[in-house]
Amino acid sequence: MSENIDYINYSCYFTVFREGEQFVSYNALSMVISGEMELNDGVHRQMFRSGDIYLVRKNQLLKFLKKPGEEAEFKSLSIRFDDEMLNEMISEEQFILPERLKMPAFIEVSEVKHLKYFMESLLQYKDLLENKSPELALLKQKEALILLFGHDHSLKNILFDISDPYKIDLESFMQKNYHFNVKLDRFAYLTGRSLATFKRDFEKIFGTAPRKWLLEKRLKEAHYLLKTGRRASDIYLDLGFENLSHFSFAFKKQYGLPPSMLSV
Repeated sequence: MSENIDYINYSCYFTVFREGEQFVSYNALSMVISGEMELNDGVHRQMFRSGDIYLVRKNQLLKFLKKPGEEAEFKSLSIRFDDEMLNEMISEEQFILPERLKMPAFIEVSEVKHLKYFMESLLQYKDLLENKSPELALLKQKEALILLFGHDHSLKNILFDISDPYKIDLESFMQKNYHFNVKLDRFAYLTGRSLATFKRDFEKIFGTAPRKWLLEKRLKEAHYLLKTGRRASDIYLDLGFENLSHFSFAFKKQYGLPPSMLSV
C-alpha cells in the first residue's frame, strides 16, 4: 500500500515490488525504514537497507526493486522536491546555475547524521502529514533542502537545475539505456528532442524505427544471457519487457523457439 501525502510519502509493501515505468520525474530524498531497496541506473547498482538514505535526481532512468525483510514488510519515507518550490528558492537566493554537473541518478547520504535524525523525526509527524497539512509539508521540504545544502553546497547545482534536458548524443544514450521500460516520448525528452525529431534522428542513426530496434536489441541480449545459463524469469524485467508472456512470445517469434529451450 502507499499513502500519497502531497510531497511527503510513506510507502509499505508486503511482497517484492518493481516500479513499472522507470523514469524519475522529480528530485527526492528517501530513507529505507525496513526491508531493502535496490536501485539500478544501468551503470551503478546498489542495495539500501534499514536506515540508509539516498537522494534521487529528476529526469533520470532508474530501476527500483523493493524487497520486504525476513521479519518485516518493506517500508520507506520519501520527500519530493517539486519544481515550483525549488524555483521559489532559486528566486529568493538569486541563484545562477554555474554549470550542469554529470552525476549518478542517485547519491547515498546515509553517513550524514543530521539527515538521518531529520528523516526519523518525520515519522513522528505521520498523522499530521496524512491529514494533509500543506504548511507543515512545505516547511519540512525546505528544512530537508537546508540540511542537504549544509552537508554539500554543490548539491544546489543538482537540485536547482530544473530546466528541461538539452540535446545530447542519441546513439550513445540509447546504447546505454535500451533496457529501460519507458515510452518513446520519455526517451525523446531525455535526449532533448520532440518525439517527431527523436524518431527522425533515430532512423538516420540506426537505419530502423525505434520500437523495432529496441525489441531486437533486447531480444539479442536475452539470447546471449540465456545461452550463458540465465533463466527467462530472471532476465525479462531487466531487459525492459513488461511481463514474461510478452517476452516469451517475442523471443519465439524472433528465434523460432521458446526461451526455455536455450536456458536448460
